[in-house]
Amino acid sequence: MPARYKPRIDVPESSPVPDPSPIPAPSQIMDLIEAFRRSKVMFAAVSLGIFDLLERKPADAATLATKLRVEAEPLERLLDACVGLKLLRRNGGGYKNEPVASIYLCRNSERALTGYILYSNDVLFRLWSHLEDAVREGTPRWKQEFGIEGGIFDHFFRTEAAKQTFLQGMHGLGVLSSPKVVEAFDLSRFRRLADLGGATGHLAITACERYPGLRAVVFDLPQVIEAARAQASRSPAARRVEVMAGDFFRDELPEADLFAMSRILHDWSPDKIHKLLARIYQRLPAGGGILISEKLLREDKTGPSSAQLQSLNMLVCTEGKERTLVEYCRLLEAAGFRNVQGRITGSPLDAVLAIKP
Repeated sequence: MPARYKPRIDVPESSPVPDPSPIPAPSQIMDLIEAFRRSKVMFAAVSLGIFDLLERKPADAATLATKLRVEAEPLERLLDACVGLKLLRRNGGGYKNEPVASIYLCRNSERALTGYILYSNDVLFRLWSHLEDAVREGTPRWKQEFGIEGGIFDHFFRTEAAKQTFLQGMHGLGVLSSPKVVEAFDLSRFRRLADLGGATGHLAITACERYPGLRAVVFDLPQVIEAARAQASRSPAARRVEVMAGDFFRDELPEADLFAMSRILHDWSPDKIHKLLARIYQRLPAGGGILISEKLLREDKTGPSSAQLQSLNMLVCTEGKERTLVEYCRLLEAAGFRNVQGRITGSPLDAVLAIKP
């Protein structure tokens, strides 16, 4: 009888010494190299109006090309890239929107982010191309890219189309953030909110819808207030939301026991912030509050990445930056405020509340 086969495992006399410094995989770097390409695919598709057309009716590349007046073969590449990004899906021989595109990438959606996407495509994408110079010089890049002097809002309001794109962008982000901001603290003790630089009024409207005893005024530049009035008119709390034109650095502030600012302080230099906080403090009654919605950096500034990137965005766009809660505490306490509290909301903006003693 033949001997039974016995499997054998050869064990080397000595195990190999592990590499003390293994080479990391390049996947992280490759992902960052491609990141701007993914963004630009979405920007281009929104700019061309692809998602708007497909929301009306699924279509193939040739049909879309005719309607958009572009070449069919390059368009098909863009459409396929949108499929790869899970913004579109194949529909027989054509394409249709994924639900996420229907909600956020179509101009007529109540939750559209198209305004901010178009602003990112037409403005931010170009300003960020000069990030190295912004770091070297510590100044925004408007003159370098667009050849214009003046502040950030001079560019936003240079044409009616530019203004609408900017306002729609701020509104789309506000719809995501404001509900979380106004529920971060119990605001039921306040009776009148003044939303400074309130744009379309998303924060004031949301606050009034959540707190039935609250009235609000949206205070912003004359070019903006019609957008706020139109938005407020569609709210069930419309009768408790008014609109007032003014410049919060120069004009008398509205009467209120709670002032709110959403994406305002991160635009400005410390000197201008001190000036604005002093004006608010003087206008508030004792026990009044200030509600700030900004993206908070961790105290050691190791993240979150969204806040770090937004701080660089402020570098190329404005004279401001993002801050930690402790940094906001210092600004607020220097103006006289006390009992400063912060909340991470899980939305694009966090919340800070402080009280006038």
